[in-house]
Amino acid sequence: MNEEEVWLIEPSGPLRGDVEVRGSKNAVSKHMVAAMLGTGESTIQNAPEVGEVEITAAMLRALGMNVEITQREIAISQGPVIQPQVPAAFTGLNRIPILMLGPLLHLAGEAFVPLVGGDPIGRRPVNFHVEALRAMGAEIEVGDSGITAKAKALHGTRIELPYPSVGATETILMSAVRAEGKTVLKGAAMEPEVVELALFLQRMGARIELSPDRRIVIEGVPSLRGASTWLAGDRIEAFSYLVAGLITGGQVRVHGCPQDRLVTAITTLARMGAQVDITDDWLSASAPDGLRQAAVQTDTHPGFMTDWQTPLMVLFTQSHGMSVLHETVFENRLVYVPALQKMGCEIEVFDVCLGGPACRYHDTNAKHSAVVRGVSKLRGADVRLPDIRAGFSAVLAAAAAEGTSTLRGVHHIERGYHRPFEQFASLGLKISRAMAPVK
Repeated sequence: MNEEEVWLIEPSGPLRGDVEVRGSKNAVSKHMVAAMLGTGESTIQNAPEVGEVEITAAMLRALGMNVEITQREIAISQGPVIQPQVPAAFTGLNRIPILMLGPLLHLAGEAFVPLVGGDPIGRRPVNFHVEALRAMGAEIEVGDSGITAKAKALHGTRIELPYPSVGATETILMSAVRAEGKTVLKGAAMEPEVVELALFLQRMGARIELSPDRRIVIEGVPSLRGASTWLAGDRIEAFSYLVAGLITGGQVRVHGCPQDRLVTAITTLARMGAQVDITDDWLSASAPDGLRQAAVQTDTHPGFMTDWQTPLMVLFTQSHGMSVLHETVFENRLVYVPALQKMGCEIEVFDVCLGGPACRYHDTNAKHSAVVRGVSKLRGADVRLPDIRAGFSAVLAAAAAEGTSTLRGVHHIERGYHRPFEQFASLGLKISRAMAPVK
């Protein structure tokens, strides 16, 4: 009989304590790709211990890069021979291979990357990446198994993204920094992780200007050097642990994430009745008088982050009144709702735009809005986690439920959060690992 690792969670009252967040999963993997371009060693400090790091490191080693990982630091340098192909074994594991096209074209003049993967939260098409590289002079073929690219040299050009895609912006940054001439990118994503990547590339010798109105100007240079950087704390993780305290009637103090990365999230919690305390060293949130309903729409930065809505959805179930969530970034982000419904969350999803103006999914069948009734009486259940953020939300629901919960697919959580099992245990949650028959 096949077995799998599960987490068993027993609600244990208010969660209290301190949590330190490290750099984000999204930031660390992109920095690791950027380090490919340096002629010397690059070091990425304050790196989280997440599965994404190991997957990305394995890809880089397969390409001939030297990668050393210690407790908080990742060191990367070019090996003597660069292999231009990411092995097919990495097909579907995450979305990092597509970002390696530009660096590989600079290093080897050709590249092959397998089809991308990642969480099943909606379409994240590669066409923005492909069209941008073609505009810079690359010859690209998209096949059933992956993407093949060739270029004697990439050259600067003018690119306008139809949507401020984070991944496409990062591809253009890492391709344009060593292209011949100037690249002007309009409609760029300006998320903190994107700016953090641009600053790292600048430390490596890139010439990058961040202009108003989502405009980035990159002047190509012949070579880049190695550099060192310290990753800022993960804003998704920070918000998620603040919610963990609130949802259980406790208070979690979060260290390591600057206030400016949580501006919109902090205001949202305050509108719901939470008291948010902020210092230069930590943030905390409490709600001694309970929480009230809210209407929230996700958006690109500086709007309410799409990754914040999964913990917020659970928090809505423990807030008084009817709350509304309108997801505008990924059309299938609400894929986790059935698991929460199984745990007693009173959530209804709709294919119309609620809680905000019509978004790009208003004329589709995408279930991208939700109405949540609070206060829901949550109960323990046996649920499977479909993705990283959904996994964390299920832990939050289990922490506030009556009875034991069995969570399956916990590898998703460990792929994206720094030692979540240990962090929750330190806050007082009764959590244990076990093996259970696969369902």
